[in-house]
Amino acid sequence: MIELEKKKERVILAAVSTGDEKETVMSLAELAELAKTAGAEVAGSLMQNRESVHPGTYLGSGKMEELKEMMQLLEADAVICDDELSPAQLNNLQDKLSCKVVDRTLLILDIFAARARTGEGKIQVELAQLKYRASRLTGLGRSLSRQGGGIGTRGPGEKKLETDRRLIGERIGVLKKELEEVKKHRDTLRDGRKRGNLSTAAIVGYTNAGKSTLLNALTDARVLEEDALFATLDPTTRAAELPLKGKILLTDTVGFIRKLPHHLVEAFKSTLEEAVYADIIIHVVDASNPEMDRQMQVVYETLDMLGVKNKPVITCFNKTDRDLGDVILYDSRATETVSISAKTGAGLPELLAVLEKQLLAGKLYIDRVYPYDKAGKIAVIREKGQLLSEEYEAGGIHVTAYVPMEIYGAIDI
Repeated sequence: MIELEKKKERVILAAVSTGDEKETVMSLAELAELAKTAGAEVAGSLMQNRESVHPGTYLGSGKMEELKEMMQLLEADAVICDDELSPAQLNNLQDKLSCKVVDRTLLILDIFAARARTGEGKIQVELAQLKYRASRLTGLGRSLSRQGGGIGTRGPGEKKLETDRRLIGERIGVLKKELEEVKKHRDTLRDGRKRGNLSTAAIVGYTNAGKSTLLNALTDARVLEEDALFATLDPTTRAAELPLKGKILLTDTVGFIRKLPHHLVEAFKSTLEEAVYADIIIHVVDASNPEMDRQMQVVYETLDMLGVKNKPVITCFNKTDRDLGDVILYDSRATETVSISAKTGAGLPELLAVLEKQLLAGKLYIDRVYPYDKAGKIAVIREKGQLLSEEYEAGGIHVTAYVPMEIYGAIDI
């Protein structure tokens, strides 16, 4: 049997550095990983230093000619730019280069379209793609038919909705209503957790930092683990056992990245809001990544954008089973830090202990005997606090527990 392997698109990466050249180099390296994740073969890259990007063509005229020569020499099929392009830039680049041009935003949206598995995830991705394309109908031009295949063609492009702005508007309206129903469902789940006195922690971090691996290690959630960008998109919530018999709900969230498209943030808001409503933030950091500090900064910038404030942050420096050299593991914004390896399990007992410590902060420890005619107060402790032990003795019920200060008056003897 003859197996036909699908030919990968050969692409050239292009970037404009308007400030820190090292930052642009690292961003280009990340763009290369994104391109590979999308199924492309990176043939080469080009960077230009400018005071600002060219308003009409992104690159200057000289670099445009250099890029055109590279396309021919390397037999490349497309160009991927490391920024979000305006409709005019996109249209002009395609005309001058006579090839498909994809920007960073569309590339990320394309990866999300390929990775989305649940109905909610697919709705969120389609909404983000349509909002992006609605503002670029002129710029996308002939590529809207999506008949050629390749990067930037997955998702709603197959439905050819982009050919009619009115149809796109109608479809966006439908998707927004569907997401509103999803949001109501999430709100109902959160209300149920509050009534059940269940504390929650949101696992956040840069993409590929090891969030899903950590969730699996703590809860046996069996979420997909893969050494790739955006391996999992759909949030998963599972309960983890704490050392003192308590439980906490852990929710994995979509990974963050440089220049996370605002269309995507808006579409995934109901998912990302898990961090807004969580009691604790677990910030997973890839301690083996040389760009660790910059990645941590991106995560905090994204949390600030979402309005996540005044919450305890436990930073987990992950992948410490690797050789880290003399790197200093420090996070000035963290409430607590823990060194772990989600892969080997090292440091996970310490993480659970720190989680419990944060949950019990501000709670009172009680150790007392309730007369049998006051047994109803123990029900309040079960509902609002954390009951550690309950023993029936001759003189009453011996209870040890942690309780919030606000209910102390209701359970006093």
